[in-house]
Amino acid sequence: MMTQQAPRNHVSIKGLYKSFAKAPLYEDFNLNILRGKIVSIFGPNGCGKSTLINMISGITEIDSGEILFDGKTLKQTTIGYVFQNYRDALFPWMTSWDNIAYPLRRANLSEDKVKKRVGELFELFDIRFNLKLYPYELSGGQQQTVSIMRALAPEPEVLFLDEPFSALDFEMTLFIREKLQEVNLASGITMMIVSHDLEDAVFLADQILLLTRRPTRIAALLDFDLEKPRLAEAISDPKFIAMKSQALEIFQREMKAGSGL
Repeated sequence: MMTQQAPRNHVSIKGLYKSFAKAPLYEDFNLNILRGKIVSIFGPNGCGKSTLINMISGITEIDSGEILFDGKTLKQTTIGYVFQNYRDALFPWMTSWDNIAYPLRRANLSEDKVKKRVGELFELFDIRFNLKLYPYELSGGQQQTVSIMRALAPEPEVLFLDEPFSALDFEMTLFIREKLQEVNLASGITMMIVSHDLEDAVFLADQILLLTRRPTRIAALLDFDLEKPRLAEAISDPKFIAMKSQALEIFQREMKAGSGL
């Protein structure tokens, strides 16, 4: 009888230190992210949620510490990043199709391979709008879809998403939730998602990383094993309600501790 192997560490953070204006934001911060998991990051305003994924992804320089991806450096690892402000992240002078193809062309893939990969993403996301349109001709939800497709185009090992639902209506939120789960289940990609909404943070997560006020520490790393794919009705599942309540309790405890009450 075959035994299922336990997931191994994918992203390892050791002794991370980062300060701004000589005030420490992260101090001797340590964290391991398991391969293939979706990890949601939630915490008080100003605790550095986005800064954390920006440091891991190399956008923001760290002061000291070590970040490895399955033992490799960032330069040896393919990552994808979906920015919070997707309107500014997309190239307005390129069509939506060319935006998605951009990282593939930068990697010097042949046009046949570029077309094949964009076609795969087109099918996966069940695109119903014209990718020959420019980003400014699309709705906000369509622009966000293009941003996610572009980030997934090079088949990254880790996908970072900075508040991907913050500017979406409920219908598009449900759609993007569904597609991110499909990608995760089909490819085993590791995802790190920053959220300011607790329901969003819990909905997709295999683990919820709860942070404290600065200097930022880990308040809790909660495992959430509700079966996937999760549909909209999952929010009424007793497991979902219990996990959201537990996360809220920890968050409120940390807020009170930080305020000195």
